[in-house]
Amino acid sequence: MSLFRLDASIREHGSASSALADLVEKHWQGTAPDAPVSRRHIGVNPLPSDAWATALTAAGTPDGDRTDHQRQALTLAGTLIDELDQADAYLFAVPLYNFGPSQHFKTYVDLVTTDPRMAPGVASVTAGKPGVLVTVQGGNYSPGTPKAGWDHATDWMRRILEDVWHIDLRIVSREFTLVGVNPALDAFADVAEHIKSDAEQRAREHGQTLATRQRAA
Repeated sequence: MSLFRLDASIREHGSASSALADLVEKHWQGTAPDAPVSRRHIGVNPLPSDAWATALTAAGTPDGDRTDHQRQALTLAGTLIDELDQADAYLFAVPLYNFGPSQHFKTYVDLVTTDPRMAPGVASVTAGKPGVLVTVQGGNYSPGTPKAGWDHATDWMRRILEDVWHIDLRIVSREFTLVGVNPALDAFADVAEHIKSDAEQRAREHGQTLATRQRAA
């Protein structure tokens, strides 16, 4: 029984997505106190931006003709898959940046797809395993808000994790994280506090059920 946690915030401290993920992890550990947790923080320690293209090119290059750079990219992709393969459950903490997915997470996803163990038509190493996606937005893009539909990240991440990687996924989402930071949002302080409380409660619940779903798998 083990958990793999991936963080994509560019902040090492004070990250709203990491704080929610901490709650998930804490309550997961409450039901699995001796279970190991492996981690990768791609926001603070980003993957090489050219790794995906290099690994993709290497995959179509005969082994004897590959450059050292290509071999390194393939090795990195393999390491990422090993982390997913060896875990029994997943926790992804990925904030919204500029209305889209974090470039660090996009690079991660692209590189993962270059490994044969995650190829289309293959039973991926993540298939059927439980996972939680934590995502946060500085504003609010829910239906009825002035910028409804501007969140171009959450649905994409769900498609990748749930429909492509076939993870048994639950989502914890928190809006208005910039309330208290951006004065233009001060009028939404009460709403933001309510949203925060609800998100924290979902994080606790999904942390507990993550272990339950894991044991039942």
